[in-house]
Amino acid sequence: MQQMDLLENETARALLDQLLADSRLYRTGKDYRALLDFVIRLRNFAPFNAMLLQVQKPGLMYAASRLDWLERFNRTVKDGARPLLILWPFGPVALVYDVADTLGDPLPDGVSAFAAHGAVDSATLAGYASKMAKKHIVWNEVDAGDGKAGSIKVLARATEPELPNSYQMTVNRNHDHNVKFATVAHELGHLFLGHLGKDKYLNVPERPPLQHSQRELEAESVSYIVCTRNGVLSKSESYLADHVKDDTTVEQIDLYQVMRAAGQVEALLGLTAQTKYE
Repeated sequence: MQQMDLLENETARALLDQLLADSRLYRTGKDYRALLDFVIRLRNFAPFNAMLLQVQKPGLMYAASRLDWLERFNRTVKDGARPLLILWPFGPVALVYDVADTLGDPLPDGVSAFAAHGAVDSATLAGYASKMAKKHIVWNEVDAGDGKAGSIKVLARATEPELPNSYQMTVNRNHDHNVKFATVAHELGHLFLGHLGKDKYLNVPERPPLQHSQRELEAESVSYIVCTRNGVLSKSESYLADHVKDDTTVEQIDLYQVMRAAGQVEALLGLTAQTKYE
């Protein structure tokens, strides 16, 4: 939560917006999908920090802290290597290094120390439902047709800003476990993207109204990030391919909020696999 508080700082938001504007990256659908794939590959970082690394060094393959390189991969950082900056939950920034700036043992295939969790089963989903309940999000399974995956709505607004709202997430009980997971990621994406309104308790921002297509594209981007980073197959990739063409602009998408929300979904569900720091 400390990192989320830092990201809410207006000065930090302005600087990061300027960084994205100056880099002139991610203006087209092709670049946007490349960014999502990069964030998926660097799952040892929160999605937002992975985006920061891509902005600083496009083409980066893998990065880790000096401690991670040594303990997980038996590699050391070269003298004079240029560090990359990410936001750190317990301080302003932390330093990480490109694999090209390290020496030591070869990397394992797929960097297995950062491998995804894999398939979802009923016990896993029950665990997610329990975690959601602690944040006042009720899991409700319904008997629905295949064309309806789920939804989320506000049950009750808090009477005081510091108190939690209550939400209900509806999930199609007839879908298999992976589809349910994708649905949960998508609907939580709507919540943390601010599509249901501001929630100070959950650190959800207040955002201007968006068109339905914009809301769905943002939420599906969050689902794609969360699912793919955690080894869950979903239809998000084909959905994004249909809606984000190579020659279309994606300026209507708030990259800041998409990456931020994906990180919040992972944190809520206990899916983080973060880099260790000294």
